[in-house]
Amino acid sequence: MSLDQKTLDSLKIERDAPRGDSSGARPWIVTVAIVAVVAAGVGYWLLRAAPIEVELATAVASGGSGPAQGAAVLNASGYVVARREATVSAKVTGKIATVLVEEGMIVEEGQLLAQLDAQTLRPQLALAESQLAAARADLDEVAVRRAEAERSLRRAERLRADNLNSELDVDRAQSEVAALGARFAALERAVDVSQAAVRVRAQELEDLEIRAPFAGVIVSKDAQPGEMVSPISAGGGFTRTGIATLVDMDSREIEVDVNESFINRVQAGQKTEAVLDAYPAWTIPSHVINIVPTADRQKATVKVRIGFDELDSRILSNMGVKVTFLDSSADDEPSTGSGAAAARPAVRLPASAVVRDGSTSFVWRVRDERVERVAVRVGAERAGEAELLAGINSGDVVVARPVVELTEGAAVAAARE
Repeated sequence: MSLDQKTLDSLKIERDAPRGDSSGARPWIVTVAIVAVVAAGVGYWLLRAAPIEVELATAVASGGSGPAQGAAVLNASGYVVARREATVSAKVTGKIATVLVEEGMIVEEGQLLAQLDAQTLRPQLALAESQLAAARADLDEVAVRRAEAERSLRRAERLRADNLNSELDVDRAQSEVAALGARFAALERAVDVSQAAVRVRAQELEDLEIRAPFAGVIVSKDAQPGEMVSPISAGGGFTRTGIATLVDMDSREIEVDVNESFINRVQAGQKTEAVLDAYPAWTIPSHVINIVPTADRQKATVKVRIGFDELDSRILSNMGVKVTFLDSSADDEPSTGSGAAAARPAVRLPASAVVRDGSTSFVWRVRDERVERVAVRVGAERAGEAELLAGINSGDVVVARPVVELTEGAAVAAARE
């Protein structure tokens, strides 16, 4: 079957003919999408490739030098406390007249710290002294009269012996002597009462003087002249209950709470090392004083008292402190299965390199300029350094101060000094 030329031309497709409004815009849309994808990929690659500047540290083998006298068996945190500390107050309620101390002042036992207003008690003491003087004067008067009555009685008795007077005269003389004797005894008791009243008033006046109960340092001045002070809480917030806080600096020690699961590692007299948070490079030799024989059921801890081998003026009350309990007999114990694992050489790193996430600890190790998260087992911490018992080898490079931007596989570079 043959087809004419006109039929064949009608079947021909015109490739350059327009296809409608949307067909002309489609190439531009595709081009823009491709460019956006490429730009996003390049941006992500650039951002991912940009290294994070961090401070690096190299793990070194933990040698036997240093102040430690044995292996660390336990770490704990606590505070420096003073065994003798008192908020000094007045015995009575009164208005403060003078305060003679300031923070940091060293005082001796019995030294006057403050004085309460004595305008009311001084006249009362003067009145009691006047009453005592009057009672003594009455006593002297009766003493003179009794002596005269005794002489009259002796004369009456002599006259009676000579029958120059009657028995009635003698009886009257005897009654006068007895009455004056009773009056004299009563006045003696009155004098004693007046003397006691004077002592009470004098003691009340002395109670207005607030003195140091022991030698120490004033760490807090809690009241000013013109304020009311009371030994008990009274008068709402307008009455002070103390003048100053006194601390016996020779009684400074450490109190730490040890988890009851590890209290079996602690014993009285055990050597320890203390590091104050304020002086992380200073290791202070110390020892266990005793274990307080009770546990806190809510925190599941036991309080341990630790004494300093030698006190220093830099050690202040309420400072935070970290304590490492040492086991001096660790080297003498026979090796066991777990002991063999612990015989692996430990390494030291800055304590800031260790990141704690709940009950686990890890560091960021650097390999080929990228970081990887490595779980570690931490031993003793002292002088700003942590001893790692597992996870890191000597010579490994880690991030000394991790930053929040670090992720697994992130590129890092040493921070420029």
